[in-house]
Amino acid sequence: MSYVSRKNIPENTIEARSYQTAIADSALSANTLVVLPTGMGKTAVALLVAAARIDSGKILMLAPTKPLVEQHLRYFSKNLLLDEDDVVMFTGSTPSAKRVTLWNSSRFCVATPEVIKNDLIAGRYTLEDVSLLVVDECHRTVGNYAYVFIGRRYNETAASPLVLGMTASPGSDPAHVAEICEHLSITAVESRVETDADVRPYVHERDLEYMTLELPEDLWLAVSVLNGLLDDRLNKLAELNYRVPKREALSMKALNALRAQIQMRMQEKDKTAYTAISVHAELMKLKHGVMLAESQGSTALRAYLLRLQTEGQGGGSKASQRICTDPRFQRLLTLSDSWTEELHPKAAAVVRIIQEQMTEFPDSKIIVFVTYRDSVQMLVDYLNDAGITARRFVGQASRDTEKGLSQKQQIEAIRQFREGEYSVLVATSVGEEGLDIPATDLVVFYESVPSEVRSIQRKGRTGRNTSGKVIVLITKGTADETFRWVSNAKEKQMLKGVSAMRSGKVPAKLFSVPAAGDSSYGVSGQQTLADLVLRETAEEDDEEHLSVTVDNREMQAKVPEYLSNLGAKIHLEHLPAGDYAVGRVLIERKTIQDFVDTLVDRDLFGQVKALAESAIRPVMIVEGGSITDLYDLRNIHPNAIRNTLASIAADYDVSLLFTKDAQETAEMIYAFARREEGGERAERSKHSAKSARHTNDALLYILTAFPEVGPKAGRELLREFGTLRRILTASKEELMGVKGIGEKTASAIVSMTMKSWEEK
Repeated sequence: MSYVSRKNIPENTIEARSYQTAIADSALSANTLVVLPTGMGKTAVALLVAAARIDSGKILMLAPTKPLVEQHLRYFSKNLLLDEDDVVMFTGSTPSAKRVTLWNSSRFCVATPEVIKNDLIAGRYTLEDVSLLVVDECHRTVGNYAYVFIGRRYNETAASPLVLGMTASPGSDPAHVAEICEHLSITAVESRVETDADVRPYVHERDLEYMTLELPEDLWLAVSVLNGLLDDRLNKLAELNYRVPKREALSMKALNALRAQIQMRMQEKDKTAYTAISVHAELMKLKHGVMLAESQGSTALRAYLLRLQTEGQGGGSKASQRICTDPRFQRLLTLSDSWTEELHPKAAAVVRIIQEQMTEFPDSKIIVFVTYRDSVQMLVDYLNDAGITARRFVGQASRDTEKGLSQKQQIEAIRQFREGEYSVLVATSVGEEGLDIPATDLVVFYESVPSEVRSIQRKGRTGRNTSGKVIVLITKGTADETFRWVSNAKEKQMLKGVSAMRSGKVPAKLFSVPAAGDSSYGVSGQQTLADLVLRETAEEDDEEHLSVTVDNREMQAKVPEYLSNLGAKIHLEHLPAGDYAVGRVLIERKTIQDFVDTLVDRDLFGQVKALAESAIRPVMIVEGGSITDLYDLRNIHPNAIRNTLASIAADYDVSLLFTKDAQETAEMIYAFARREEGGERAERSKHSAKSARHTNDALLYILTAFPEVGPKAGRELLREFGTLRRILTASKEELMGVKGIGEKTASAIVSMTMKSWEEK
């Protein structure tokens, strides 16, 4: 029996494909992962499932980028029989108040996941009445990505949950696929490959060609210089008794393994580890330079060398400073001055390939994928100089002098490309997923990529509705060749895994995810002080949710998510000081690394002072270790750490607490919230040890409680007026007559003396 109904879809809207109907029918009976080749109509499957569920409740569809969200908005607005106002779009640019109004009035919402996650944590609405959650590009549902939180919250709170996860590339690692399924509570899998009988009639031919190019002499010389610098650093680590790989085998995996060795020695209090970690940073920088020379070219390499020089001369990391003072680096930088045009043959090859394509097919649309922005801009200039209309397509972030593209600009770029206003789109990875550009005739990889997911996504931009062609540029004798074979092997492994999932079975669960609010989640299992406080009051769980005010800049951290899972009611605000506020308690959260970095490089005591002056009970939580762990970071003398901690506690009266991770931090904040809202204990005095104060200290203590009045201003006022009575009865003009007292401070004092007590 088929559950699929087209009653909410206009007639002749989508082509009837048997595999799409079969998949949709299956997806209506269980939380389902759908794996379909790019261009085979995953969105059409979602439409069929949504049309069958729309009468049962709201539909929520998630997509990772704003261009994809807008694309889905257009598609479902056109292909579902709903009123115009019933289909809405949420992104970060939609005001929160408007989102609440739209959520309550709409029937279909398509959104970026971060917006939904933040709204759920803030309690702006719930997912209780959502009858279908569609997760596009669901291979992202791992780690800390917002899909993970939303999937868990939806399956816990929806009255009748149904999840549809969609991807063309779930990855080659079964553990990765199992994690996706676990986070979305997937119980069934529907997969197809291009060779399946029901899919084959709709697959268009896609030619794949690898073009091998020779690296020019100047770039080989640059690689040789950088390799020499790498050899020196590897030898240095070997002298410190670290197991180092041969330079030829210095992959990212090998670098990560080397870093793990160093971190282990740090835990063992080995002083050589501090030198080693800095040398490791040099290896990372130099290896990146080699990769740029081999696969990107002289333009990208020179830009990188100049950035390294700027870092080294501008007080950057010691790693950058040491590299830049090496005579060989200086000679290489001088050599790069002569690179007045792009030396790598890839740039000319791209122009030649596109010219040949345009000569044979003048109306062609072409995408060139490039990993690095420096190469993107170089290629756009190169193509435009050759008379080929090209436009860059990059992410939002801006760096150095180059501005990123806002999401609005990205959407406009896609529209212009789709409508033929220019022929070539030169894109970074932001263009790899889900772009609806059906008539792309040619895709060019400027370099091979080791990720099977990225490779499949790139290739999938062509051959969607007509035949297409993919050309991959390979520099002979470089990492390009290695990445080609790695990617091919992983793709084959992934296709084998996708075929195996045709049985409908979810990959074996290799781990378990504790339920929301489980205190073991993210914790090693040892009891903490926060656990004990929580358990003392566990019998009060039926009370109204406790309130925690969270600074909106903290939403990138995991702590608000854990607080929400614990049942806290979150209020988002911009806090002038601190990150979390509960009753009288204001909490500043720092990772243990950030604590030390702020002490060395930024104004830690300025932040502590602002915290102390903004709260009755200021607290600083240092997350990620214990006091002894502070001594192992940045090679700071233990006495400096001890003096800092003593000053925070004694000079500023700020309580210092250490937690081992974000989960324990959330539990600690929740414990504070319970005690602040408990209301059964006697209220602690706002002033500690009053009788122990000298008269002058007591007078100053009282006066500095006024807004805008610091110790220096307080002393000047007391010297001038003599008593608190005279200060508090003085006019604004009289107060401003005191040295250092401006209009703002005087107004604050006068205003405070006029305020009335208000019972809460």
